[in-house]
Amino acid sequence: MRIENQFEVRARVEELWMYLLDVERVAPCMPGAELTETIDDHTWKGLVKMKFGPVALDFAGTVTMDDRDDATHRVVLKAQGQERRGKGAAHAEVMSWLEPGDGVTTVKMQADITLTGAVAQLSRGLLPEISAKLTQQFADCLHANMAMAERVEEAAPTEAAAPAPIVAKPVGGIRLGLSALWAMIQRFFSRLFGGKSSS
Repeated sequence: MRIENQFEVRARVEELWMYLLDVERVAPCMPGAELTETIDDHTWKGLVKMKFGPVALDFAGTVTMDDRDDATHRVVLKAQGQERRGKGAAHAEVMSWLEPGDGVTTVKMQADITLTGAVAQLSRGLLPEISAKLTQQFADCLHANMAMAERVEEAAPTEAAAPAPIVAKPVGGIRLGLSALWAMIQRFFSRLFGGKSSS
């Protein structure tokens, strides 16, 4: 399945590019994700926790930076993980790039995702909605942490140590299910009446 998402950040393209390449700073903004080990400067291990209604999923996997182009601000990541209770596996190739704008930078992403086993059945039809929620939470957390880092840099050296970064909460449970259901209902009526349904 291919998923495309984008979001805007109020930052210069070079500033955002360097921030996004710092995996240890960015990892707390990935909902449900935890960085567990840095293998080298382009390979990391981690955990991802998700929830579909009453079913909790816990993935352990590896992320590799497959390609990086500083001139075009483009990076390709490959990720693979196994559900730790044997409910399936996930493989993804994610290409991201930055586009500068007037006072903001747009982050665009294209992801090819393959799910196998029980997890593929659980997430069927919900993956685009889950991706949209994850992207929005990531963007909100990124905004907050970059703003906090900027305030700390501007503060006097005698002030207390920098506050802990904001951590994005995992997406899942009933709220996600209802959100995805409402989105599907909206799409159904949009097709039925040939226009957009109001939210």
